[in-house]
Amino acid sequence: MVEAFVLIQTEVGKAASVAAALADLEGVVRSSAVTGPYDVIVDAQAEDIDSLGKLVASKVPSVSGIVRTVTCPVVSL
Repeated sequence: MVEAFVLIQTEVGKAASVAAALADLEGVVRSSAVTGPYDVIVDAQAEDIDSLGKLVASKVPSVSGIVRTVTCPVVSL
């Protein structure tokens, strides 16, 4: 199992609707609207890195209202 946090900037006023739409995607454990430099943070999990890549590179950006994403893979140190 691999995990990543996806930091998302949205169009003005779209954080709540983007967070709700992302919560419905398979692989999204949690989707939260937040304050600060990002508007939504997603906790995503997948069976392998390729599946995680498909989620963050194609499924997440397909949600309307997203301007920019930064993906932060979780590592074990």
